[in-house]
Amino acid sequence: MAVQKYNARDIVFQIENYASPGTWVPISPLAINTFTKSEDEETTDTTTFGSAGQAESMKMQIGKSLQLEGFRLRDPATGALDPGQAIVEAMNDRLGVQSLTGFRWAHTTDTTWTVWAQTRITLGDQGGGNNDEVSWSATFTRSGLSTTAAKP
Repeated sequence: MAVQKYNARDIVFQIENYASPGTWVPISPLAINTFTKSEDEETTDTTTFGSAGQAESMKMQIGKSLQLEGFRLRDPATGALDPGQAIVEAMNDRLGVQSLTGFRWAHTTDTTWTVWAQTRITLGDQGGGNNDEVSWSATFTRSGLSTTAAKP
């Protein structure tokens, strides 16, 4: 079969519960309307006099991040947040080695997860106007290598 486009809405995101390592909690698809995966790099200048005025460099380090944007979900009766969003928001306030947890995602038809075993989280702005739902966003920044894991 030929390759084809696929729906962004069919990507599933999960956060590892830092209080129960190995337990993965979904971030509700009702909370997400956009995701963006980004990459960056660090380079070193290797230009010498022999480079004859032409810049030379090498890639020395790569980084990856993924941003989720959408809506903040909460139970109107209890005030409890979506369980995945609650873990994300709690991780935002942790420091040092405790600021790292697992994050993974996959398309619904994938047989494996893309896993960032060590990920730090930065919450984005939340808010809205008179006729808006409350917005929510978070950036997940990988620390270390990406891995994969089989989906059950």
